[in-house]
Amino acid sequence: MPRKSNRAAEQVLLTALAFGATVENAARKAGIGERTAYRRLADPDFRARLSQARQEAVVRTAGMLTGAAVGSVKTLVDLQQDASVPAAVRRGAARDVLEMAVKYRESAEMEQRVAAVEDRLSRHH
Repeated sequence: MPRKSNRAAEQVLLTALAFGATVENAARKAGIGERTAYRRLADPDFRARLSQARQEAVVRTAGMLTGAAVGSVKTLVDLQQDASVPAAVRRGAARDVLEMAVKYRESAEMEQRVAAVEDRLSRHH
């Protein structure tokens, strides 16, 4: 396999690690040795960039899931209300809607509480 430039290899390594690849697999994808990958991981600047890349991946994933959530809830509600669907499926859809509603409400409330605490703390500093 042809060797990539250092910068390109480092970016491939960073991306692979950010998305959960093992060091061995990430190094292979980047076209570098495993020892080189571990040396990169020992560098605080690289670790900070890796942490940032992981955070960005989580934010993007959360955004995609949030975007798909409305359609998913609509599907569950449609299943719940469709008399031609077996009762066990309707009951399962209803249970899922209730569970999701509780979790969503709890999450929204927690987010508001954390924001209020952060606001108070920022005013004191």
